[in-house]
Amino acid sequence: MSDDTPKAAKPKKPSRQQVFTLVIEVGRNPGDGLPAKATGAALMIYASGVDEAEAVRETVAILKQADMAPLDVSGYGTLEERLEAGDEIGEEERALMDRALAENSVVVASMTPFFD
Repeated sequence: MSDDTPKAAKPKKPSRQQVFTLVIEVGRNPGDGLPAKATGAALMIYASGVDEAEAVRETVAILKQADMAPLDVSGYGTLEERLEAGDEIGEEERALMDRALAENSVVVASMTPFFD
């Protein structure tokens, strides 16, 4: 005799992923896509990860795959941490953070090239 009763679906574990705000300074590299006379750039990035270290590792790896030369990373924490610190975070920024979390990805919010 077989048991034909449907098995209850296991409840999905809540995601441990969080979104971290990172500012990454990059130098020049052939094929990096930066403006011709730029000496480097600062990228504001929202990256998902279980912790900030994972978000940084994944982001640096993706930037290297994109022929960029990451030099320095500054972490600014999660949305909650930034709000606790008094940062004002607009709807557009929140939408980019939500996208990074939903897609488990890295979203470049802005790029500011450096010139001499």
